[in-house]
Amino acid sequence: MILRLALALAALLSALPAVAGGTLEGRTVALNVLTYDDPDRPLLSSTGRTVTVGDGVEFGMGPEFRSDFLDVVPVLVDIRPTRVTFSYDETAGAGRFWPAKFNGYVLRFAGTCALFDAVRINRAETTLPVRDDGLFVRDAALYVNVEGLDYHPGSRLVVEVEVADCPLS
Repeated sequence: MILRLALALAALLSALPAVAGGTLEGRTVALNVLTYDDPDRPLLSSTGRTVTVGDGVEFGMGPEFRSDFLDVVPVLVDIRPTRVTFSYDETAGAGRFWPAKFNGYVLRFAGTCALFDAVRINRAETTLPVRDDGLFVRDAALYVNVEGLDYHPGSRLVVEVEVADCPLS
């Protein structure tokens, strides 16, 4: 009787669809700010920082004082299993991101597989008017273009991600 029940349960479970997707939790990620009109000649490429995704804010970036006209706007980046939040507090002040072909953030995740199945802006929780084409993925890197947008304390951008079931590197 127990054997029949176990076999029936196994048959039922194997008939259910497999849960797809993965998580950003535990992954190694590097963040840097990149500004360019020509990708081969960046106007700004900030010092990258690398962390392992866990609880709390992964990155707190601020000015690097390497240029008189262009620098990193202070930002907090919190990465969750399927979400990335960029937020600006009083240290950012108010202003406008430098206009360029690309001015924004690059999150490079370690690994060799195509990590993202999909990325989208969570419009209900986002106050920065980032266009849909302001998000794009290359390999295991997420690019977020904020060029020309106004920001102020309290501004935020929430990106929802569908993570492929890639092994951790």
